[in-house]
Amino acid sequence: MTDHRILLLGPPGAGKGTQATRLTDEYDLDHITTGDALRQNKEMETEYGTPGEYMDAGELVPDPVVNEIVVAALEDADGFVLDGYPRNLDQAEFLSEETDLDHVVFLSVPEDELVERLTGRRVCDDCGATYHVEFDRPEEAGVCDECGGELVQREDDTEDTVRERLRVYRENTEPVVEHYREEGTLVEVSGEGTPDDVFDRLRDVVEA
Repeated sequence: MTDHRILLLGPPGAGKGTQATRLTDEYDLDHITTGDALRQNKEMETEYGTPGEYMDAGELVPDPVVNEIVVAALEDADGFVLDGYPRNLDQAEFLSEETDLDHVVFLSVPEDELVERLTGRRVCDDCGATYHVEFDRPEEAGVCDECGGELVQREDDTEDTVRERLRVYRENTEPVVEHYREEGTLVEVSGEGTPDDVFDRLRDVVEA
């Protein structure tokens, strides 16, 4: 594996998942997300119990447990793209003590475009395949290419819900962005344009 240690930050709808996948494929890295790390280590014993105890009860997994799980995943990787962590300043400070990052990249997209991206998503009611009314249309409007199921808009993709998700993001996670900006380690990359356009910009940062 190539030893790139990349932290990818950005609001919901910025394309972090898409670009993280492309980075991991291009540079042979591990894609580490909080959700995956927790699911893969549900039974890992920590001083605060196992992640599974909280997840099975429908509760938020406390920061100390999340921190231990993420650090364990990072230790197993020669190079990685970290996506979805840290979500708050405490996690950011913990991460700084545990690992050195080569690149901290913030995908910047105007809010109106984020709303358009997120509200335009459609999901197959049967198989779960995802589409977009503008950027990834099915062959027949409202019908899944994969199984012929009906395409629906999920409740969390309505405009009111999307704007609330963005408000919560600004409240909780924007301080993390500012933390890295003040450190002088943050590189801001435009998340507008096609996925290829965005990836070309990311590659320029990683290979600089």
